[in-house]
Amino acid sequence: MKREDKNTIIDSLKESIGNSKHFYLADISNLNAETTSNLRRACFERQIQLVVVKNTLLRKALEKFEGKFEELYGQLNSSTSIMFTDAANIPAKLIKEFRKTSEKPILKAAYVEESIYIGDDQLDALSSIKSREELIGDLIFLLQSPARNVLSALQSGKTKLAGIVKTLSEKE
Repeated sequence: MKREDKNTIIDSLKESIGNSKHFYLADISNLNAETTSNLRRACFERQIQLVVVKNTLLRKALEKFEGKFEELYGQLNSSTSIMFTDAANIPAKLIKEFRKTSEKPILKAAYVEESIYIGDDQLDALSSIKSREELIGDLIFLLQSPARNVLSALQSGKTKLAGIVKTLSEKE
């Protein structure tokens, strides 16, 4: 491969890493063509960009961020695929789903919410991270809860008051 081609790939990876809020490094080697195709299709459906990269080119792209990703360098061995996503937990859930029928993909590392997670044992923690939209939904639900309680109390008080007035009017 020519140096210009390598530099183009490195620049493209750097741009993708810089634009992506979260990315996962996974090992999908030794998957057959059908399983790999199913994984790519599942990634596409969940808006995950799956790219198979050479470790040396990925390392050079990561080095351009001046130490921000140093912890990931040790994971750049054997075959590496990178999953770019805007939702923090979706790739972890996808990997867990695929592992029900296949032994791979194996999570090498992940960069999520400006934190680095190393190793396949972090998969459960990553899948339980809530996305920004889920957190906003939880917050809105919590904010609505007191208002619902007040409205409910007012509604039940209204029926009680109507019952009392009706009873008093019938006594006379």
